[in-house]
Amino acid sequence: MKNKYWIFNRLHASTIAIVCIALATLLLSSCGVYSFRDAVIPDNIKTVKIGFIENRARYVNPQLAPLLTDKLQQKIIGQTKLTRTNSDDAHYQIFATITNYDPSQTIGISAQQASTNRLTVTVHVLLKKTLDNKEQEFDVTRNFDFSANLSLSQAEGQLMDDIVRNITDDIFNQIFSNW
Repeated sequence: MKNKYWIFNRLHASTIAIVCIALATLLLSSCGVYSFRDAVIPDNIKTVKIGFIENRARYVNPQLAPLLTDKLQQKIIGQTKLTRTNSDDAHYQIFATITNYDPSQTIGISAQQASTNRLTVTVHVLLKKTLDNKEQEFDVTRNFDFSANLSLSQAEGQLMDDIVRNITDDIFNQIFSNW
C-alpha cells in the first residue's frame, strides 16, 4: 500500500511542477513581458565621476539641473557596481548640459484655442572612457505635454518628477545598456 501512495505523490508533484512551468512559460510569452538587460559595464571599469549638470538652455528652470544631477548619481550608484569619485582618473566621466528647455509649443487646438502645450527638454551628454581614451557624445530629448489651461509654473510642478525620471532613465540607458 505504501508504494502505491509513494508513486501517486511522486507523480502528483512532478505533474504540478510541469504544469507550473508550462503555465509560466505561456504567460510570459503571451503577455508581452520583456526582459531588459542590466547595466552593461566591462569588468575593468570600477569608478565613475558624475559632473554637475549645467543648464545652458534659453529658458532656465533653476530646479532642473540639481534634480537631474542628484537623480543620475542615485541611479548610477544604485544600479551599477561603480564607485563614485571626484577624481579626474575615474574610469567613466559623465558630463551633461541642459541645452533646450522650450515650453512654447502648442500641439493641440480645440475650438480655435490652444488645448495642449508641449515642453521639450534636451540634455547633451559627454561620456569619457578614460581607460579606452574614448569619448561618446549624445543628446537625450523628451517631450512633455500639458494642458494649455495651466501656466508654465503649474505645469512644471506637475511634470517635474516625470521630466527628471525620464531624462535620467534615457541617459542611463544610453550609457549602460546594450539595446
